[in-house]
This record gives sequence, structure tokens and C-alpha cells, in this order.
Amino acid sequence: MAREMTPDEIRAFLLVGTRTANVATVRIDGRPHVTPVWFVLDGDDIIFNTGATSVKGRTLRRDPRVSLSVDDATPPYSFVVIEGIAEISDDLDAMLPWSTAIGGRYMGTDQAEQFGRRNAVEGELLVRVHPQRTISRTKMAA
Repeated sequence: MAREMTPDEIRAFLLVGTRTANVATVRIDGRPHVTPVWFVLDGDDIIFNTGATSVKGRTLRRDPRVSLSVDDATPPYSFVVIEGIAEISDDLDAMLPWSTAIGGRYMGTDQAEQFGRRNAVEGELLVRVHPQRTISRTKMAA
């Protein structure tokens, strides 16, 4: 039977393997924009990079409200949806350790520094999402 996850289960779920988060923002004309991102956690905060001129970067600078959805597409199916406020930074010194951590998670520790340096450059943004509401379900098909 489906049930909500505990906070510890949510954290563990978000950190499994290389799951991506689908990030939803709102364009200036009100249309939704959804795109996958690589991410890591810092406490309860979700951290990812994006280009300053990307749709996601521009929309988050204009309106910091954001939703993220992470799911497990294998039975018995689970998901976590996080609604929050994005804090944006273009500080490259602050960005580098997070970009490196993200690179390590998705590309492996042997390539972490390479990806960190590739993504902590002028024109990139560090996005820190402060969760305001979390919805989760596990064992949807159990």
C-alpha cells in the first residue's frame, strides 16, 4: 500500500544513484518550463547548476518559486516532489565545490574535478532550493 516517506527515507531516496530532478519554473508568459537537472543535497536544500541565459536560469532570476520532481520508475514506484524558493549565486568560488560534488555523483569521483571546473565558470549559476513543501509516496504499486 502506498504511503508517505519519512524525512530520512526522502533523503535516502533523493541520494540513490544518479536520479535526476525534473525542475519546473514559470516562463514570463505563464507557460510552464520543465527540465531535468543533476543535483546534490546540502542538508534539506537541493543544489544544482544552470546557465544564466538558459530558460531555467532566466525564469528563476525573475521568479524564484520552483518545483522539483524525482521519481523511481521501477516497481513498486516512488516519488518525491519538492516546492521551494531558489537562491541564485554566480560566485564561482562558492560554485566550484558544489559543481565538483555534482560531477562526482553523476560522472564518478575520477571525473568530479573535471566536471566541477567545467561547470563553475562565468555564465553559470549555482541554484540552492530551500524546500517549503515536500510531497512523497513510496510503494505506489505495492
